[in-house]
Amino acid sequence: MSTPHIRSYTLKPQANPLPIRFSEELNPEQLAAVTAPGGPMLVLAGAGSGKTRVLVYRVAHLIQKGVPPEAILLLTFTNKAAREMLDRVARLVGDNEFRIWGGTFHHVGNFMLRRYSQYLGMPNNFAILDSEDSKFLLQECVVDLGIKTKATRFPKGDLLADILSYSLNTGKTLDEVVQLRYPHYVQLAKEFEAIFKRYETRKKSAFLVDFDDLLLLWYRLLTEFPEAREKMASQFTHILVDEYQDTNRLQAQIVKELALKHENVLVVGDDAQSIYSFRGAEFQNILDFPEDHAGTTIYRLETNYRSIPEILQLANAIIAKNERQFKKELRSVRPKGFLPAVIPLQHPDEQAAFVAQRILELRDEGFALSDMAILYRAHYQSAEIELELTRRNIPYELRSGLRFFEQAHIKDVLAFLRVVQNTKDELAWKRIFKVSGGIGGKTVLRIWEKLQQSTDPFLELKGKEIGNLVPRRGQERLLSLAELLLVTDKMKGNPSEAIRQLLEFYDDYLRSSFPNYRERKLDLEELSNFALRYQDVESFLSEIALQEGLSGEDILLPDEKEEGAVVLTTIHRAKGLEWRVVFVPWLLDGHFPLSYAYGKADAMEEERRLFYVAVTRAKDQIYMLYPALGYRQTVLSHPSPFLSELPVDLYEQWVVKHGVQELEPERETEQGGQP
Repeated sequence: MSTPHIRSYTLKPQANPLPIRFSEELNPEQLAAVTAPGGPMLVLAGAGSGKTRVLVYRVAHLIQKGVPPEAILLLTFTNKAAREMLDRVARLVGDNEFRIWGGTFHHVGNFMLRRYSQYLGMPNNFAILDSEDSKFLLQECVVDLGIKTKATRFPKGDLLADILSYSLNTGKTLDEVVQLRYPHYVQLAKEFEAIFKRYETRKKSAFLVDFDDLLLLWYRLLTEFPEAREKMASQFTHILVDEYQDTNRLQAQIVKELALKHENVLVVGDDAQSIYSFRGAEFQNILDFPEDHAGTTIYRLETNYRSIPEILQLANAIIAKNERQFKKELRSVRPKGFLPAVIPLQHPDEQAAFVAQRILELRDEGFALSDMAILYRAHYQSAEIELELTRRNIPYELRSGLRFFEQAHIKDVLAFLRVVQNTKDELAWKRIFKVSGGIGGKTVLRIWEKLQQSTDPFLELKGKEIGNLVPRRGQERLLSLAELLLVTDKMKGNPSEAIRQLLEFYDDYLRSSFPNYRERKLDLEELSNFALRYQDVESFLSEIALQEGLSGEDILLPDEKEEGAVVLTTIHRAKGLEWRVVFVPWLLDGHFPLSYAYGKADAMEEERRLFYVAVTRAKDQIYMLYPALGYRQTVLSHPSPFLSELPVDLYEQWVVKHGVQELEPERETEQGGQP
């Protein structure tokens, strides 16, 4: 028998890294926060000022000072952010084995519940419902209670989940949430309460928790069981929280309870970038932090490494108009550049043409397409721009969800027009029946068999033969559908008005099916406006079909090397990102800020913070645009009040001309260079 060859190999201990030169690697503002002795600290981190660097170096500083890694808790809003920060800490301190508690509130809450579940009388092997499971269970509870959902358009599971989640995370009562966000469902408040009680009962009996329970039950452990709170508070002697301006009421209360014993809590955030109230984020949390944590020291990070001075001067002027804020003044470390540009256009199509042409010009000047982004307040504002980019073969990447014409509610309404255009369109018919309500799947098949044999399907739909196939609760809805299709059929030459007629019928389904009802209704109103340019339904549907089949996202010009794509996204989704060039369209009265915000001080201030976030995404150039005439307007609209508030010496206004030298800027100041 042969003997294997043996070689000895020794793993050497990892060399200790050189001491971190904090004073050389951080600016004075960052250094003060990183090396502070402890206690409650609020770090107000302006856009592009290095907030992540402060968190990373603060953790490294604590470890080098002898704080056990397992005593440090880092709370973030994504697990990815936590992993990236902890990886950077590991590289700094030269240790990949240390154990720091880091992750989202929900991630850490899950561990706390499994460790201390006995206090709540629940097993530690509970299962977590994902969002789809939660929606399904809520719908099961509706069935359990025998609630009649066919007579009236009853909310679906995802909408019920949204109502319950918003109530739990904001601390508002169910009645308050319904009154505030869903006033059209006030008459169903008692049914909602019964459903949610049943939902809790079924979760408990099956040892299930949902995402909201991970926070709610963690908070209960901290407030109802002193022994559990003492153990957690003793374990985490240093707490760090990222993006504190985005916390909801429940998350802020958890932080407060955890820090009661030692008050070594550092939160980083920017009140000027608090833009998620629709998700339950509580702007007041960051304003109240010094009051909630006595003895708080406030640190300001105002040195910006991202943008040129001209862009920061504009951003400072924008946010200065807000009353409720911590005052700060961003300063750039970069040399001077170009003045921001305000560009009035005649109408939305011209606005789209400007954006597309300027993108091509910038590309010719050496900018990569991926260096440019188009940021808008609402998704409907991308429609004309998407179409124009596609026509000009400009690759684009849409990050605000599905392309405008591919969204479910847009396709629902277009299905009505497709049936008017082609009565043999089986898929469109079935989509219409789905949103009409009161008609089951098997009944739809029987109706379709009748319709496809008919020479006049719309009249056939009104007849007794089909009516008898439908349960009584659906007959009235079916008759309304038939009348609507007859009216729509007469409007083949006016697709815009046809869509407006359809919206009233579709509204009930829209309300009951989508939590973001208001935004989707705006999309549909814009679809009607978009259709004004077409003389008939056929040309309108053909243009949209071509738009879907030929996406700018998939196109490159012949022999062109891959250079990425222009990004299109809402401002909400752009937060935390940056581009060399940013376009902000639709800075028009009623479109940005959205009309619902007028007369509401808090809403207007959040809209202004959105504008601030959009501007501070730009590194080198910012273009702010608005169409003077909307589709249905004969009188010039006003630009956004946010533009009217700006000192005129902070930007240049371009005058757009038509001709050989299209879109030539006429400068009203001598500042800035040729873009």
